[in-house]
Amino acid sequence: MFCAIYRSPKRDQTYLYVEKKDDFSRVPADLLQGFGKPQLAMMLHLDGTKRLANADQEKVKAALVEQGYYLQIPPPLESLLKGHREKDKKN
Repeated sequence: MFCAIYRSPKRDQTYLYVEKKDDFSRVPADLLQGFGKPQLAMMLHLDGTKRLANADQEKVKAALVEQGYYLQIPPPLESLLKGHREKDKKN
C-alpha cells in the first residue's frame, strides 16, 4: 500500500497521510482548513520495510482503509514536560 504524506504549514510536526497523491476527497473540510494547504513531504510504501518516526504503520494502514486519511500530531507538551520533571527527580 502506497500513501502520500503531507506536512502542515500551520501546525509544526503535524502530518496528513492520504491514499493517493493530491486526493483529499475523504478528508473532512474542517480538518483541511485547520491543517492549511498541504505540502507534500514524501510518498511512502507501507510495506513494513521502513519504520515511521511517530506513527504505527498498522494504525496508519487501517485508518487509510477505513476513513481515507491518517492525521499524525506531535505528542502533547505536557507529557514531554512530565518526563523531563521525572528525570530531574531521579537525579
